[in-house]
Amino acid sequence: MTEQTKLRTAGIHHITAFVRDAQATVDFYAGLLGLRLVKKTINFDAPEVYHLYFGDEQGSPGTIITFFPSAGSRLGRVGAGQVGITTYVVPADSLDFWRERLAKFNIAVTETIRFGETYLQFDDPDGMHAELVARQEGAASTWGYGGVPAEKAIKGFGGAVLYSLAPSRTAHLLEHVMGLTKVGEENGFARFQSFGDIGNIIDVNVTPMAAGAGGAGTVHHIAWRAKDFEEHEGWRTQVETSGYQPTPIVDRQYFNAIYFREAGGILFEIATDPPGFARDEEQESLGEKLMLPEWYEQHRDQIVKLLPPIEVRVLKEDQ
Repeated sequence: MTEQTKLRTAGIHHITAFVRDAQATVDFYAGLLGLRLVKKTINFDAPEVYHLYFGDEQGSPGTIITFFPSAGSRLGRVGAGQVGITTYVVPADSLDFWRERLAKFNIAVTETIRFGETYLQFDDPDGMHAELVARQEGAASTWGYGGVPAEKAIKGFGGAVLYSLAPSRTAHLLEHVMGLTKVGEENGFARFQSFGDIGNIIDVNVTPMAAGAGGAGTVHHIAWRAKDFEEHEGWRTQVETSGYQPTPIVDRQYFNAIYFREAGGILFEIATDPPGFARDEEQESLGEKLMLPEWYEQHRDQIVKLLPPIEVRVLKEDQ
């Protein structure tokens, strides 16, 4: 594969994290942040654990944050070898709305400026770091919920801040394998940008930092977009010929996936845009029913008994 024909990702497909409490996670990401619960399924490798997907109204690539909630699990430590901060993009001129909303829910917020942009940084109930940034680019949300009207709603990912054990090698991968463009460096971070309009801006620490530890409140992996199944196969070849060790292609029902760990310790996935979350549910009712892959369907009753009940609900602060 020549330099001219190398594949380039449009940006982030989804980000997946560990949390403890399923209902608290639904309340925070759907109730407070206003995202739509677009799929309620299970961890295919541990069916006693939910796999919850939140995103825009369609569950579009570039908007999807997913969680494995496990009650009683130990808290992790955010650090190198992980996604350090998950970035969400909101409409231009909407940061005042979000300042007020986070204050209403007594969420501690730190404001910071990075590469000339203002970020509102805060933690979720398990201590996972998140931030909001306002930008013009990216399609407007069509989903409003609770106290979040569609015109103020999160549009999807703005990107992410990667904490690397080997920053120069992570930077090389982003630029020369994933196809992002380096756009600047300041205050300890290098910035890279993909050609997409959401999930497209990635900041990486320039100097090494202390290693993180997996557990609740930390990101398990970050997934990048492949536009279709054919390109996905090309991505596997590109990753492998670049010296990494990708897994075989795995069918995740709503996308196909390959995984590999990059030199900075972060688990990367490349996921296909199709087939999407409406493959087994109507668009209007996404996330309302527990969806199981066919090989687990015969065990539905037993699985349901193991899972805590959850509901998407308008929080008392919005009533």
